[in-house]
Amino acid sequence: MIIDFKKYANSLVPAIIQDSLTKNVLMLGYMNEEAFSKTQETGKVTFFSRSKNRLWTKGEETGNYMNVVSIKNDCDNDSLLIQVKPEGPACHTGTDTCWGDKNRSTFGFLSYLEDVIEDRKNDKEQQSSYTASLFRKGINKIAQKVGEEAVEVVIEAKDDNDLAFLNESADLMFHFMVLLQVKGFHIRDVEKTLQSRHKYDRNA
Repeated sequence: MIIDFKKYANSLVPAIIQDSLTKNVLMLGYMNEEAFSKTQETGKVTFFSRSKNRLWTKGEETGNYMNVVSIKNDCDNDSLLIQVKPEGPACHTGTDTCWGDKNRSTFGFLSYLEDVIEDRKNDKEQQSSYTASLFRKGINKIAQKVGEEAVEVVIEAKDDNDLAFLNESADLMFHFMVLLQVKGFHIRDVEKTLQSRHKYDRNA
């Protein structure tokens, strides 16, 4: 890997730290050649601290280490993207990220849809809402719908109509997300269960 440390007057390059699983950006630091070498050698993110004027391994005082999973440099070879498995919060204030955000998985439109479903769950009386009507009918009806949609997915999987298969898959996903909500869970809880079954090792 070629890194252009000499491009900047202080011989420091920015290093963006990203959670390898959630893909959330946790923090930003700076590395010189020595900090980069130590990061590679120890497998723990090490910066050059401009305030302390020395190498600083993230977590050396708190134990909140950033365990390296992968390192990439950009197209100009003058900045780094380091994916990590964090041990605790990234920020010295105690927050998950240095921007105050929670470091949890986001699933694009599915996360938006999950928020809409939760809103309907908390307001079951929305008369025009199909989702609210499901919550009013209760868990038995919701579970029945999940079963019905699962059968439809299996049926369409055996045919050659891809659009029908995707539509039924979307119906199954939606009703499953409603069932998760009525049970008090989220997609991220299913993700955690899957993660627990998979050996997560940065050297794997």
